[in-house]
Amino acid sequence: MRFDLTDLRLFLNVHETGTLTAGAQASHMTLASASERIRGMEDALGVPLLVRERRGVRVAPAGRTLLRHARVVLSQVDRMHDELGEYGAGLRGHVRMLCNTSALSEHLPDVISGFLAEHAGISLDLEERTSDEIVDAVRNQMCDIGMVSDSADTVGLECFVFRPDPLVLIAARGHPVAQKKGVAFQEVIDQSWVGLGAGSALHDHVTQHARRVGKRLDYRVRLRSFESICRVVGRGVGLAIVPKAVAQRHARSAAIRMIALSDPWAQRKLMVCVRRMEELPEHVKQLIRYMLG
Repeated sequence: MRFDLTDLRLFLNVHETGTLTAGAQASHMTLASASERIRGMEDALGVPLLVRERRGVRVAPAGRTLLRHARVVLSQVDRMHDELGEYGAGLRGHVRMLCNTSALSEHLPDVISGFLAEHAGISLDLEERTSDEIVDAVRNQMCDIGMVSDSADTVGLECFVFRPDPLVLIAARGHPVAQKKGVAFQEVIDQSWVGLGAGSALHDHVTQHARRVGKRLDYRVRLRSFESICRVVGRGVGLAIVPKAVAQRHARSAAIRMIALSDPWAQRKLMVCVRRMEELPEHVKQLIRYMLG
């Protein structure tokens, strides 16, 4: 079974356009050539990849598996072309790093900007994901460095403590819970909430812990930044869970109080994780040493 990149891109185009004809056009080949390639892939596997229908095609079960792998392979090839093109422009290295919400918004901007200012020949691709997604990406070599909370399953990876990053509850100064020094998440879970938009790493993290106790948080509003969350909470709209560094920075300007969360999952640390430190290119090691130093 040997599929080349043209086969994979054709199959992806057929799936996205819904017909062999349109898929062939998107792949810049004739319909006959495209049909022959698809048949050759099916013959090699011994199972159908597409179900032919009157108005087009749909992907068969084996085709769905092929699609998943084709996207990964083609994404890696596109990334390779981009990075090699950057070397031609004079860059000495490219680093792909995935991190959670807190790291991206609070801890990394100053560190990363300092490193890039000192290393003009290195570029960085930084993207937010949930900790579980990041760990999977590191294991599958989809990124060079991951930054996750210490609650993530990092078995098999090399990990280094970056810095403490506890989560805290914030409330308006006049809210009854604002007079407490500490609470458990379950004590306040039925309150009204303010949070980040669905899909953010921190939103998914908090939502997951609510589900574990059979609850669904009542969000009155979801916002795009921690600063906006703090200001809305300060007006008495609801409670929120944010990194302690965020609460400290906005406590005075947003008129909020910070309350410690007693739950173990809130007492987290940020970890830098990689597959094997010794296998990394030197420019990636340089970034890691800079972050940890």
